[in-house]
Amino acid sequence: MSYHGGGGYRRGRNFHRGDVHFFNGRVPIPIHSRSIVDDHEHRREVYESPEQQLRSSIIRLGEVVSGPLLRKWPPLTVLKDPKEEVNRLAQELRKQNPANVPIISEGFRIGVTEQPFKIPYYAALLRLLHDPQETLSGETGVAPVPLGRLILEDFWKAFQAFLDKLAWRETRLCIHFFAHLTVAHIISTQSMYDLLRSFTAVLDEFGVSHGRAKKAALCAAEGLMMAGIVIKDNSTTNVRELIDSIQTYIESTSEPKNLIQPMVRLFSDSTTVDHADEHLDLALAALRILDTSGFTQTPESIVQPYAEFPTPDTSPFELPSVLVPPEVIELDSMPTDSGEDAQVKKEEWPEFLIRLFDNDVTPDPSSPAGYAVRSTILDLVDIFEVNRKECARLLLEVPKWLPPGTFRPRPGAPPQDVVAGKDWQLESTIIENILGSLFLIPEPPHKPVYYIALITELCKLSPETIGPAVGKSIRKLYGLLAEGLDLEIARRLTDWFSTHLSNFGFQWVWKEWVPDLSLSPRHPKREFIRRVVDYEIRLSYYDRILKTLPEPMQAADALVMPPEAPGPDYEYDDPASPYHDAAQTVLNLLRGRTKADDVITHLDQMRNTIETTDSDASVDSVVRIIAVQSLLHIGSRSFSHFLNAIERYLPLLRNLAAGGISGGVVNAEARGDILTAVARFWKRSRHMIVIVFDKLMQYQIVDPTDVVAWSFDHGGPVSPQGCQHKANGRVLIARRRVTALRKEEDENAARAKANDGASMEVDADTKPEAPAVESPALVTALKAFTTLTREQKAALSKALDGFVECLASKALSNPDAAYVISEAAWNDRANWNEEQWLAWETWGWYRHFCRMYSPYLQNYSTTLSTVSFAKVGAPGDPAVDLFRKTWNIITGQDV
Repeated sequence: MSYHGGGGYRRGRNFHRGDVHFFNGRVPIPIHSRSIVDDHEHRREVYESPEQQLRSSIIRLGEVVSGPLLRKWPPLTVLKDPKEEVNRLAQELRKQNPANVPIISEGFRIGVTEQPFKIPYYAALLRLLHDPQETLSGETGVAPVPLGRLILEDFWKAFQAFLDKLAWRETRLCIHFFAHLTVAHIISTQSMYDLLRSFTAVLDEFGVSHGRAKKAALCAAEGLMMAGIVIKDNSTTNVRELIDSIQTYIESTSEPKNLIQPMVRLFSDSTTVDHADEHLDLALAALRILDTSGFTQTPESIVQPYAEFPTPDTSPFELPSVLVPPEVIELDSMPTDSGEDAQVKKEEWPEFLIRLFDNDVTPDPSSPAGYAVRSTILDLVDIFEVNRKECARLLLEVPKWLPPGTFRPRPGAPPQDVVAGKDWQLESTIIENILGSLFLIPEPPHKPVYYIALITELCKLSPETIGPAVGKSIRKLYGLLAEGLDLEIARRLTDWFSTHLSNFGFQWVWKEWVPDLSLSPRHPKREFIRRVVDYEIRLSYYDRILKTLPEPMQAADALVMPPEAPGPDYEYDDPASPYHDAAQTVLNLLRGRTKADDVITHLDQMRNTIETTDSDASVDSVVRIIAVQSLLHIGSRSFSHFLNAIERYLPLLRNLAAGGISGGVVNAEARGDILTAVARFWKRSRHMIVIVFDKLMQYQIVDPTDVVAWSFDHGGPVSPQGCQHKANGRVLIARRRVTALRKEEDENAARAKANDGASMEVDADTKPEAPAVESPALVTALKAFTTLTREQKAALSKALDGFVECLASKALSNPDAAYVISEAAWNDRANWNEEQWLAWETWGWYRHFCRMYSPYLQNYSTTLSTVSFAKVGAPGDPAVDLFRKTWNIITGQDV
């Protein structure tokens, strides 16, 4: 019987997503919460079954919704004293007769893995349930079985399931729970130590991936942080062995760290940098501090509500031995240089988290207390990605679950709630950690829009406290732009800042940055301002954004605002244009929806009559540009008009891309003319260039290789990374198509064989089976996959060629490329010119290209290095050495 809905909801107005219910398609509510929702002014109560109520009472430990939810989310909550709630809940659970152990264990499992800030209190609750009780069977003379032990045995089964699936986050949080239970004397110290050793053993596996090793090391490190206070006192355990295993692995991963640091130092090989911390390094530093102090600092960083409980009389629970299962291979197959299929997995890199504030403002993550706070916040941000509103609420309530005095009291807090402590600022800590996740290199764990929306929700919940923290973060990051902030982080910063302004009326103190208008036009700060304003215009209107800027930024020579509002620029509207009449003829044909073949015939005739006025452009190029711009002009009214025009005249575009109006051979020049025509038509709307290029690649009018080559030749707004995404996406779709068809054919063949076997008699002289014939659909899919894979490889090669030409080609002899990578030049960057800043930017994009596509570059490393590196200068030149070193790091070769 279903208890959800209290009588049912209208069709289409109630659906699930994970552990979240969405009522009315509008308000997300945790599935375990019992609330009253407003449905067209008719409130309906969400009923729960007795089992659900029992589970919810565990999940909602210390938390009660304060009344009905009327068009407001998240609901205000009353947090009772968790210690009192633990005692009350323990008594309530003991009243269950018979005890529903699976449901209770499920409540613990959900609470531990989805609310990690409550883990110490769940450990205290289980400790109370571990005390002797009445015999469950009612028989005399039978030793009572503690309810806590039964729950723990069932909980272990869930942990084993997490481990078997390599659900690393859930596994790590379960280890937190076991560590607290070890300190509470529920789990034996030796078995907990053996469990941690099973994870450090992963670090010694041959060829272990960094992602697997990192997650296993964090399981062991964080478990030791919490249980080390009792493990160190056991004569058969060796805490130093666990710490040394983690340190040895960290020391073996120093090479890639230079490529993923938020602060770029091209001239330095140092693995440490200001304003950033590597996650595993922080865990090791915190462990070292705890080890030095004999783990006496653990209570200061991690609350232990069970510490005052007496040691239980029952024998401790022995955790069974475990073996971390091998890595699950869910990889993409792609051809290698040898032509065979290989398994490739996207490379996982070390995690550098950016630091924005001093240690007296936000916790020092290398200290035990600071690491614990950061880990709690990062886990919350990760777990509640499905519900940003709930995540925002819980983040602001974090201090209530941490040791008293961890954060500065909120303004207006009652005197009894004010506890002297570390005086850290909660809001700055939250924003710093959210941005740390958003700015992870090479890409964040979740979509960037999630982090942007989460910060917006925080600002709505507490604008008076979150607002200043956001402002300080933006100013700090803006200052880091000139200190070498990675270009990919700067790009994400632009996205976040512009979107944030759009959510809050585009208000910002721009006058603070007016002095920076005297910097070089390609200086990172000026580039940032210009891009933010460009994004704001896309999100609003030209005139509105213009009014928000101070007068110096409105001037044309400031190069902040574009000279005109975004829009198309049809070059042949002006009657004074030498090609006006010819363009109007083409335009009228397109407006009249003339057949593509007739338009092609007209263009072919135009080629024989038109006279070019540009000595650098051929007649064919002029005709192509006229035709493409006329087609874009027809579709410039809206996106639907654009798609209709493109789809109607696909034969025309394919003819233009075929190398010439007269039916010439396919060549890159023709496709380059098409891209140039698009860029000139939409020169006042840079985002439209990206959109049209994307559609041209989608319709296979141009290839990603063409766009990459055009981007390097013209310095356009389309990055090689965007084109490579398109090429990789095509290959992925084609591969899935081939896999699906092969599976279907195998199933059909097996079914046919089974049917034939049932109707045939056994014959000793049966002839061998003929090889299966692939279906036409599969043959076609394989050909498409081969073609798209070839294009993928060509796009990688073309991008690498472009970077070689810009940075390391001896034929180019670009002194700026070598100049900007020296320490002396970096110290003199205030005097750099535009060419030098351009060289610096190109180095940054080369680094990001390598780390984003390292698996594919590794797969084709032999061919790519042979072809592209033929133009690289001789070793000994600083630019050449840095170029090769970066390549060797991402392809796994000796540096």
